[in-house]
Amino acid sequence: MTPRTPPTDTAPAGLRAGFEGAVHVPGDPGYDEARTVFNSMIDRRPAVVAQCSSEADVARALRFARDQGLEIAVRGGGHSVAGMALSEGGLVIDLRRMRAVEVDGNARSARVGGGATMSDLDRATQPYALATTGGRVSTTGVGGFTLGGGSGWLERAFGLACDNLLAADLVTADGGTVHTSAEENPELFWALHGGGGNFGVVTSLTLRLHDLPAMSMALLLLRPENGPEAVRTYRDVMESAPDAAGGACIYITGPPEEWVPEALVGRLVCAVLVTYAGTEAELRDVAAPLLALEREAEMIDAIDYADLQCMLDDPPGMRNYWSAEYLDGFPDEAVAAFCAGAATMPVSSGSQHVLFPMGGAVARGPADYPLPWRSSPWAVHPFGVWESERDDEQAKEWVRRVRASVMPWAGGAVYLNFIGREGQERVVAGFGERAYERLSRVKARYDPDNVFHLNHNVKPAVAVV
Repeated sequence: MTPRTPPTDTAPAGLRAGFEGAVHVPGDPGYDEARTVFNSMIDRRPAVVAQCSSEADVARALRFARDQGLEIAVRGGGHSVAGMALSEGGLVIDLRRMRAVEVDGNARSARVGGGATMSDLDRATQPYALATTGGRVSTTGVGGFTLGGGSGWLERAFGLACDNLLAADLVTADGGTVHTSAEENPELFWALHGGGGNFGVVTSLTLRLHDLPAMSMALLLLRPENGPEAVRTYRDVMESAPDAAGGACIYITGPPEEWVPEALVGRLVCAVLVTYAGTEAELRDVAAPLLALEREAEMIDAIDYADLQCMLDDPPGMRNYWSAEYLDGFPDEAVAAFCAGAATMPVSSGSQHVLFPMGGAVARGPADYPLPWRSSPWAVHPFGVWESERDDEQAKEWVRRVRASVMPWAGGAVYLNFIGREGQERVVAGFGERAYERLSRVKARYDPDNVFHLNHNVKPAVAVV
C-alpha cells in the first residue's frame, strides 16, 4: 500500500474532531518525541502520529488513514529493531496512552492495555505475588511481545507469553471490533499465538497469571578466557535443571557497578545468569556446579521479579541491530564457536552476545501454534547495541558472523521478535511453512488488503475461484 499524498492542513483537523487522545503532525511541539523509537537508527517522519486513548480513537485513526491513503504503522512499546512502529509519510497508531493493567487476583489473570510495557504489567501483578512470562527488559511492549510468541526469564516455568493469552480485543482493517478467545473466533485466536500484528490493532489482552511467591538470581562475572568452561558448565546444569531455572550466558562489557571489580569495567567479560522461580537456597542447590567455578565477581540474592526485569534495560538513544539462531543441539564444538564470537564483539558498547536455554514448559506447549522454534533446546542471540553511526557496519557484520558461526547446529526456525528485516524466507521460517499457509488464510479474512503490513508480514491468501 503506497501513500497517495500527505494529508492536507485540514485533514488532521478532521481527525482531531472527537478524538480523545492527541494528534501530532510535523511542526507540533510533541511531534519529535512522538516519533522516537527504541532503535535510534530509525529516523522516520510520519505524516500523522495518532496517540489513541480508547478503542474508538483507534478505529477513527484507522478509518482516517485509509480514507487518506496513508500507510499504517502500529506502535506499542516501539521496540521493533526494524522500526516497524513507524511509517515514513504515513500514520502511526500510537497505543502508549492505553497502558492500564487490571489484575484479578482471584481469577489469576490480568487485562492489559495494548500500549502497556512489561514494567506496567510486572509492577501491577507483583503485590499479588503473581506473574507471567515477560520480556527480559522492562520497556518492551506487552502487545507486540506476546503476539510474536513472547520469550522471557519465566518461560521454562510458565511457558511463552502467548501460551498464557486468554483473550484479546482487536480493531480490524475495516474499523470494526472483534473479541477473540478459545471459544470466540478461535481461528483468529490461534493466529495471535505467534502471528504478530498481522490481523488488526490489539487494544487489550487478557493474560493468565501464575503464583510466584519467591524469585532469586545469581549473576557471575568471569574473565573471557574462562568463558568456555563456564558456558559448558551452564549447558550441563540447564540440561537437567528443573523448569523453575532459567537465565543465560552473556558476553558483555563490564558495567561500572559497585560490585564489579575496576579491572573488569569497560572490558569484555563472560556473565552467567541463573534465574530461579523460587528461593535463593533452591537456586544455590541447582547452580552448585557453576558456583564452584573461579570467578571475579558475583551477585546472588532474592529479587523481586519486576526488579529482575529491569536489570538488563538498555540505555535509550542507542543504535541496534540483532538477529538469532535456534539450535538443535549445543555440543562442545558449538560452545567453542559461540565463545569465539565474543572475541570480535564491539566492546565499550551495550552489545550482548547471548545464549538462552529453552526447554521446560516452552517445549511442552501447544505444538500447532505458529512457533516452530519452541522445540529448539538453545538459542544464540547476537544483540548489537552501539552509539555512533560510524560503527554501523562493524556492528552489523559482527551479528552476521555470529549467525554464520553457529549455523552448523541451527534448525532453521527463528523467533521473529529477535530479528529485523531479514527477508520473506526468514519470516516463513519463523512461522513454519504449514502454519504460514494457515495464517495466510486468517489474514485474508481479517485483512485482505494487507493494511497491516509493517510487521513480519503474512500475505493474505488469494481466493481460488
